[in-house]
Amino acid sequence: MIAIKKQAPAARELDFDFDDADPSSIIEWAVNNVGPQHLVVATAFGPSGMVNLHLVAEIAPEVPVVFIDTLHHFPETLELADKVSERYGLDVRIYRPAETRDEFERLHGERLWERDLDEFHRLTKVEPMERALQGVFGWITGRRRDQASSRADMPAVEIGDRIKVNPLAAWTRKDVWRFIHDHSVPYNALHDRGYTSIGDEPLTTPTLPGEDERAGRWRGKDRLECGLHTLT
Repeated sequence: MIAIKKQAPAARELDFDFDDADPSSIIEWAVNNVGPQHLVVATAFGPSGMVNLHLVAEIAPEVPVVFIDTLHHFPETLELADKVSERYGLDVRIYRPAETRDEFERLHGERLWERDLDEFHRLTKVEPMERALQGVFGWITGRRRDQASSRADMPAVEIGDRIKVNPLAAWTRKDVWRFIHDHSVPYNALHDRGYTSIGDEPLTTPTLPGEDERAGRWRGKDRLECGLHTLT
C-alpha cells in the first residue's frame, strides 16, 4: 500500500495496474490509499458521476460528495441532487459562489458569461472548488476518455498537488448507460430530452444525432473545458 498521506505527491509511486482495473477496484484503491477522511467525490450529477456515486455508496459511503452549485444549474440538476441524498444517504456538501443568484448578480452583474466567460467560470466553478478541496488529498471525478478530444489520453489516476482519480476513464458512454439501466441509477431528466452532457443552463444545449457527447456545452465557442480540471 502507498503511504500517500505521508509523502509529497512527486514521491508517490503507483503500484497498481489501473489499465486492467474495473471502476470499483479503482475506487477501492483510492479509499485505501488516500483515506476516506481525505478523499471526496466531485460531481455535477452527470451519468458518469451517478455511476461513481452508486459505487461509492456501496464501497465507502463515508466519503463526502462535493457539488459546486454555480447558481446557474438547470432545475432538473438540483432535483437530482436532492434525489441522491435521499437514495444513497451520502454526505453531499454544496459550495456556491454566493448565497443566491441575485446576490451573485449584484456583485458581478447580470449575464457575466456573455461578457467574460473565463471570469464567470473562475467565480462559479474554480473558486468554489478550491474551497471544497482544502484539506483534501484526493478527488474522484466522472471524466472519461471518450467524452472529448481534450480527455483522450487521460489516465485513470493523475498525480498533482492531489491524487485525481478517474475510475471510468476507460468506459464508453454505452458502458455508463448500461450500468445506469442495469442498476436503476437515477439520472437527470434532461437526458431524455436530447441533452447528452449538462452544465450551466445558459451554456448548455441539446445535442444532435452524431455529435460528440459534449457538443452541447459552450456551443459556438472555442471551448471544451470550464477550467475546473486545471486544478491539481
